[in-house]
Amino acid sequence: MITKRTSRLAVLVALPAALTLTAGGSSLAFAEGNGAYQINLSQLNNSGSKGTAMLSIKGHQLTVKIESEGLVPGQPSAQHLHGSTDGHDFHCPDASDDTNGDGVLTNTEATVDYGNINISLTTKGPTDAMGSGLAVDRMPKADAQGKLSYERTIPVSQAVVDHIKDLHIVQHGIDRNHNNTYDFQGAGKSELDPKLPQEATAPTNCGEVRGAAVGSIPVGGVETGTGPTAEKEVPAAVLGAGGVAFMALTGALTFARRRRGVLLTGHARHAGHAGRTVRSGSNGGAA
Repeated sequence: MITKRTSRLAVLVALPAALTLTAGGSSLAFAEGNGAYQINLSQLNNSGSKGTAMLSIKGHQLTVKIESEGLVPGQPSAQHLHGSTDGHDFHCPDASDDTNGDGVLTNTEATVDYGNINISLTTKGPTDAMGSGLAVDRMPKADAQGKLSYERTIPVSQAVVDHIKDLHIVQHGIDRNHNNTYDFQGAGKSELDPKLPQEATAPTNCGEVRGAAVGSIPVGGVETGTGPTAEKEVPAAVLGAGGVAFMALTGALTFARRRRGVLLTGHARHAGHAGRTVRSGSNGGAA
C-alpha cells in the first residue's frame, strides 16, 4: 500500500510541472503566432549607424517598421530583407569579411554572410530583388540629422511567412570621407553598378531576427558550406513544450519505479532478517 501511494504521489507531483511547461510552451507558440519580431540593427563599416526594426505578419501581409540613425544626412538608404526562404543559414557579417583588405566591406563581400536580397524595402512600387534592389529613387532618405523612419505593409509569399526568422534587415550607405554625401572620392565606384558610388551601396548596418537560431533549423549549416555539424543533443526548443512535458512525466515515472524498487528491496531484506531472527530464536529454544 505504501509503495502504491508513493508511486502515485511522485506522478502527481510531476504532473503540475509538466502541465506548466506545456502551458508555457503553448503561450510562447501563441505569442510567436502573432507574427511580431524585433531586429536590432548594428553598425557595419564603422558607420556609427544603429537602429531597431519590427516585423509583423498578418496573413500574407508583412509590415516593416524601421527607426535608425547615424545614416548619411539627406541621402537615400537602400534597404532590404536579405536571407533565404529555403532554410539556409545566413547571418550578419563583420570586418573580417573585407576580403581584399581595402577597409570597406562591400555588398558583394558581405553577401557571402547575409545572402541575396529577398525583399527590397522601397517606399512605393515593386519590392522585388532584381528591379528594385538599387532603386535609390524609391528608397527612404535620412533627415538632416541622419535619422530615418520607415513603415510599409507589403504582400509576401507563404515562403516568407514560413521563414521570416531566416531573413534579416540590411541598410546601405556610408560616408567614408565624412562630407555628408555619396561620392566617388570616398570609396570609388560600386561593384554593383559603376554609375553609383561605392558609398551608396556598401552596407551601413545589419540585424537578425531575435531568436532566429532557436526558431529556424537551417539546411546544411552555413550557406557557404562551412557550417558547424549538427549537435547530437536535441535542444528543448526543437522538442517543443509537449516534448518537455513528456520528458518531465517520463522522469517522474522513472523515479516512481526506482522508488518502488528500493522499497521492495528494503521490504525483502527486512523480511529475510525477520525470518533469520525467528529461526535463530527457535533453535535457541530447542537447545
